[in-house]
Amino acid sequence: MIKYFKGSFIITLIGIISAYLWGEHTHPGTGFLALFIVLFLSILEITLSFDNAVINAMKLEKMSDLWRHRFITWGIIIAVFGMRLLFPIIVVALFSGLSILKVAQLALYDVDKYAHYLHIVHAPLVTFGGAFLLMIFLSFFVNENKDSYWISILEKPFQKLNCIKYIDVIIALISLMVLQNFIPEKSKIPVIMAGFTGIVLYLVIDSVSNLLENIAKRKAELLGETAKLGFIGFLYLELIDASFSLDGVLGAFAISKDIIIIAIGLAIGAMFVRSLTIYMVDKKTLKQYLYLEHGAHWAIGLLAIIMYVSTRVEVSEVITGGSGLVIVTSAFISSLIHNKNKD
Repeated sequence: MIKYFKGSFIITLIGIISAYLWGEHTHPGTGFLALFIVLFLSILEITLSFDNAVINAMKLEKMSDLWRHRFITWGIIIAVFGMRLLFPIIVVALFSGLSILKVAQLALYDVDKYAHYLHIVHAPLVTFGGAFLLMIFLSFFVNENKDSYWISILEKPFQKLNCIKYIDVIIALISLMVLQNFIPEKSKIPVIMAGFTGIVLYLVIDSVSNLLENIAKRKAELLGETAKLGFIGFLYLELIDASFSLDGVLGAFAISKDIIIIAIGLAIGAMFVRSLTIYMVDKKTLKQYLYLEHGAHWAIGLLAIIMYVSTRVEVSEVITGGSGLVIVTSAFISSLIHNKNKD
């Protein structure tokens, strides 16, 4: 267990020290407060992303050792500096018309104004993430090859919908049409375009991923090896992580307006999620606990709905993270019961 989380504990130690020093630098005497906020944010990130770890493990099982390692090294850099720090700045710059440099200065020296701009782009951002996650949810439950069921009364009817071609896309588009009725007129076009982009991006990545996976399988069969995914699998994981992190990044501003403190706290959480992912892959947790995948996808579906709702109503991160954790924990307990009955 220690070897899997050693890197996470090192990052935590560095983060704690950095948070304390940054707090003392910006407001002398607030170092311990900054430290507390960082720890709270890291726990929040882990709670919000536990189902993300399960989904990551599903894809990571199909990837080579090289790309698994890159998921930890390159992936954590992208997660911290890309999604938790740079991405919000780029999005605010695009929607506000300000330069990236100007927005970065606002983030560091005028956090209230930066938070104001981030609030303005909240609806399109969460719609993009919600649409992408909704596609993941639908694709899992309408899959005709799915042969196990956790909540049979819901999952079996879902699967029967696969007789309708592109039913997952149809449902996702209908959800956008319903959502836009509750969006203020000036925000409707950005929200619809963001949701449409999320759907299209999922379809592109999933199609390319399946294509390369089939090519890898044919090549592996000729060489007598096990098929492994590379860059496309890595890209797919990063996009999933991006969609999951949107809610955490935006919600973090309700706790702190300091982008450096937010980045440190979310980075610690993201590192633990990655360590947990690698642990689950190596220990073959998903094969041992049958319903974990189902629970993770139900949690993803709920998160997608919460993201849609949050375009109009503020939803507490406690509800978002807590509900997902309850679902995944329930799936884990159901898996234990299933294993016991099977024995």
